Amino acid sequence: MAKSKTKNRNKQHKPPVKKEIDRSIATKGIGQFFFLLVQWTWGMPVNLIGAIVFLIASRKNRWEKFNNAYICYIPGFPGGLSLGLFIFMDDNDREAWTKNTRIHEYGHTIQCLLLGPLYWIIIALPSAVWCNFFKSYRTKNNVSYYKLYCESWANKWGQKWSGLKQYGLK
Repeated sequence: MAKSKTKNRNKQHKPPVKKEIDRSIATKGIGQFFFLLVQWTWGMPVNLIGAIVFLIASRKNRWEKFNNAYICYIPGFPGGLSLGLFIFMDDNDREAWTKNTRIHEYGHTIQCLLLGPLYWIIIALPSAVWCNFFKSYRTKNNVSYYKLYCESWANKWGQKWSGLKQYGLK
């Protein structure tokens, strides 16, 4: 009996993990129903492509639900990509980057909810061009990636709709 008490004293006890309070919008009940209804009707083109990519990518990669979206973590993925309800991002151990990127990409999910098929023209195309063709310009002129309207908008809405805050963004 003395041995088991000694064993228990030697074990490292981790403090209980503090659960974040769910402050997200439309993730339960009738709000969630309408959120998903609009995503799968008005946002159908974006979500259909996202669902196909998700079905392929999630077979070999870790994934989780984040509010009403599904995030697939792909090792070495260059940043993040939101296709409606489906988010794809790098699988790394940088906790702050992962948290900020999840919130940001969820903001793009909300933009899809509002814009539906117009998402491609108003958000996706400008975002892709800004990300891929203006990196040297942003570096040379010390311009934040989030300076572009659709990226700052994604941050604002991601924080509002998820109920979480981003920190340390340039």
